[in-house]
Amino acid sequence: MSEWAGISGSATSVLTAVEDEGGGTGFTFKRCRWCGTASFRRLLCPVCASSDLETQHSAGPGIVVQSRVVHRGTGVARNESLVRFPEDFVVPCRIVGTAPNLVWVGAEVRSVPGAAEDAGEVHFELSEPAVDDGAYYR
Repeated sequence: MSEWAGISGSATSVLTAVEDEGGGTGFTFKRCRWCGTASFRRLLCPVCASSDLETQHSAGPGIVVQSRVVHRGTGVARNESLVRFPEDFVVPCRIVGTAPNLVWVGAEVRSVPGAAEDAGEVHFELSEPAVDDGAYYR
């Protein structure tokens, strides 16, 4: 696979799901060659402002560090979360494939197979499906 195989046509879309050699999905992000800071959707390093960024693949799944249910803008509730990756960068995203109220802090997430990268939003799904046992309402 070439270095640019997972990057979509947009210059600002630098976090994308790509097929790994083992058949799983991973993420690409940018790392500054000067200071080593990892970032996504950046044309310049947020620390040193260098434009010398290298595309790399994430080492593992992300962990939800903040999650909230949002009702604004649409009539349907949706989830907005912040996900931290092992390379120590945080991605604002939506968790799909489960009810918005069932996403918890500390949950592992992975990319959604076949998600469109040009939509402007980053989508993930839970690695382990959430179960609603109704205990909250008892």
